[in-house]
Formats: sequence, C-alpha cells, structure tokens
Amino acid sequence: MRHQLERTLWAAAFLAVLLGPVLLAAILHGPRTGALSSAQPAADRSSLPSELSVGMGLLATSMLACAVVLPSRLRSLTRTLGIDGVLGIHRFVGLAVTVLVGLHVVLVVAANPANVALLDVLHAPNRARAALGATVALGALIALTVLRRRLRHRYEVWRWVHVTLAGTALVLSGLHIWWLHHLVRDAAMRALFTALASGVLLVLAYRWLWLPVFGARREYVVREVRPETSTVSTLVLEPRRDRSRRCRTLEFAPGQFAWLRLNPSLGAQEHPFTIASSAHVGLWTEFTIRHSGDFTRELRLLQRGSRVWVDGPHGAFTIDLRRTTGLVMIAGGVGITPMMSMLRTLAHRRDRRPHRLLMVARSIEDLLFRAEIRQLQQRLDLTVVELLRQPPPSWTGASGAVDEEVLTALLPGRFRRNQLDYYLCGPPALVTDVLTVLDGLDVPQPRIHTEQFDFV
Repeated sequence: MRHQLERTLWAAAFLAVLLGPVLLAAILHGPRTGALSSAQPAADRSSLPSELSVGMGLLATSMLACAVVLPSRLRSLTRTLGIDGVLGIHRFVGLAVTVLVGLHVVLVVAANPANVALLDVLHAPNRARAALGATVALGALIALTVLRRRLRHRYEVWRWVHVTLAGTALVLSGLHIWWLHHLVRDAAMRALFTALASGVLLVLAYRWLWLPVFGARREYVVREVRPETSTVSTLVLEPRRDRSRRCRTLEFAPGQFAWLRLNPSLGAQEHPFTIASSAHVGLWTEFTIRHSGDFTRELRLLQRGSRVWVDGPHGAFTIDLRRTTGLVMIAGGVGITPMMSMLRTLAHRRDRRPHRLLMVARSIEDLLFRAEIRQLQQRLDLTVVELLRQPPPSWTGASGAVDEEVLTALLPGRFRRNQLDYYLCGPPALVTDVLTVLDGLDVPQPRIHTEQFDFV
C-alpha cells in the first residue's frame, strides 16, 4: 500500500513539474505568449512558430529539472522506481530535453529568420549566449553518454564530467530565462519559476552537501574482509558506536543496495554495492564484491577497524514490496549477492513458499556460496540449478546458454509460472538473454525485476 502511494505521489509531482509552466503560460497569456527574442517584431511574436518555441522551451526547462532530481539519491524515489527505473527515465528525459531544445532553436529562427544572428557568440546578447552555452553542454552530455563505453574513461572521470556538463546546462538555462525577462515579468510565472528553482536547489543541496557532510552519521567500521574466491571477497561492516556506546544499525529490505566511500569528503570516490546479508542478521552488514577496479581492490585491502561511510539503503529490487506465491532468482556470477540477502532473510523468517534459484557462472570456481546454499535448501523449499558456460569434462550439470529448455525445466506450468516473481541480476548480456527467453514463455512483464548498476 505504501509503495503504491509513493508511486502515485511521485508520478503526480513529476507531472505537475512537467506541465505546470506550460499550462500556466497558456492560461495567463492565451495564444499570445510572446517570442523568445525581444528583437522580434510584434507581428512575429504571436506567430505559431513563436508560440511553439515558447512551449518547447518551457517543457525543456521542466524536463531538465526532472532530469536533475531523478539521480539525486532520494530514497523514496529509488525505492519506488528502482535503480534501473531511475536511470532509464533519467536517460530518456535527458534525450528528450536535448530534442526539445533543438526544436526550440529551430522554431525561434523560423519565427523570424533574423534571429539567426543570435547564434553569433561574439555579438549576441547575454540571453542568447546563455542559451547557446546550455545547448552545447546538453549536446556534449548526450555525446558523452552515447560514447562512454568507447572512450573507456574511468568511472569517476565520467561521473564528474557528466555532473559538470549537467550543472552548466542547468545554470545557463536559468540565466537564459532570467535575462530573457519576458516570462518572469508576470508575478504568477515568476513565483512558479522560483518554486521550481528552489526545489531543484534543495535537492542538489541534499545530494552534494547534506549527504557528504552529515552522512558521517552513517559511519561504519570494518569487522572483517572475508575472501570468497581469488577475485571476490565479502566486506563485513558494523556501525561505529557514538559516545553513549550506542550504534545505529542499517535497516534495509533484502535485495537493496548502498553506496560505499572511504572518506566523507565531497570529492571522495563512491560506488554502489548490493547488501548480501540477511535483513535480520543483527549489527553487521555484508557486501560481497568482485575486485575489478582500483576502488574495489582498495576495499579488499581494508584492515579491521578501518572506517567506511554508507549511503543507503536504496532500490526497489526487493521481495518486501510485492506479494507472490514464490520466487525465481536468476543470478550470474557476483549477481548472486542480492539473491543471498533474499534467501538468508527468507530462512530467518522460516518462509514456506517454493522458490527456485538458477546460478550461472563461467566455471565452478565462479559459483559463489555453494556450501551455504546447500544449507539453505535444508531450511527452505528451494530448488537450485547450477549452469556453467565453460564446464569441465567431469561436469554433469547444466551447461551452455540460459535458453527456453533450461527455464522450462526449472519452472512450473504456464499458469503457475505466471504467479511467480522473477529476479534477475548479473552481466547485461545474461540479463538480456533471460528477458528474451521469459518473453517467449509469456511471463508477464510486471512480474520480472532486474537490477544493473550501469554508470550510476
């Protein structure tokens, strides 16, 4: 019930932000909203291209505000949409803003061809320079996003360039509206823009000032770094006790994740990791991590007592937001982490529903938690299938790709399989393949849940 209410409230809030300025402009000014260039003749200001250009500009401004708010780590939002939903909508809105800005520029020139002079940076007024700068920043932002894998920049480099370009576009867009002046002359429209700007600034202050500075209250210490394989280890954290010897445990739902960083400074590196421990385990919290970069290797070298800052929990990839007759968990490699949190929690709750787990790995060494999963099978109604992509000659289990034959053997009949919830986590290629197979098996889309940390 609470989850549905949050979804409704967020949908209403975003809809109000998107349509508010456009509707208010239409109510206040009717069809004569004016053009974006005060240099235009009065006859041009009421032309259809001029009216459309204003509408496109207002809608682009509203969507830019939404694009900034989406990835700002508001827990209610990430719990409502999930990290995949947040990032997917963020990308779509960012692309839509760029398209709208392009159309806005084209329509301004169409309303009066003389406005092409506004593209001359050296001689154009400040309002036009700000608009052009915001447009260039948005274009660079989209290009960087599309080409990020080819450029192969470090995550932190990509992240700060992305944030800088987004901030530049946001500030210059605000200056463009302010220097244009004709929209903010109206008291009602000025109040709406002020409220919109204040909301965005509050969210940014929370993300970039409150979390780094006051997030120190989420300070934890390393209890243990436990090797799982040669490339994977489990980081065990416990909350740091305050002066009264009390400690604040991390309350989370099984399957959620948190950001970890090694110092509280604004520019510190931080990365998201799924929580692996049971939601009912007690004081400590576990993160099982594959060491594939500088940051994760640094985590592996932490000593007992080292400090770690935790921002979380986040995400909607959890069994606690839905009711179902059973779970189907499909994990690739270290994607088993959220499944372990779910299974450990279910075991603590003495859950009696039938569940299924498909573990996909390249080799036997990459199958994590095999011994513990066998123990969990004694406490849960759990069917486990292990599938190797590169099996040794002695392997007698499933091998190759996750295809319809594998899933059909794992799942019940068509009617019952549609009553289950499916949780997928692993490499993008695996998730894509499984989604294709589930679609072929007519599994309802709302029953399928994924989580992929793709440049968050």
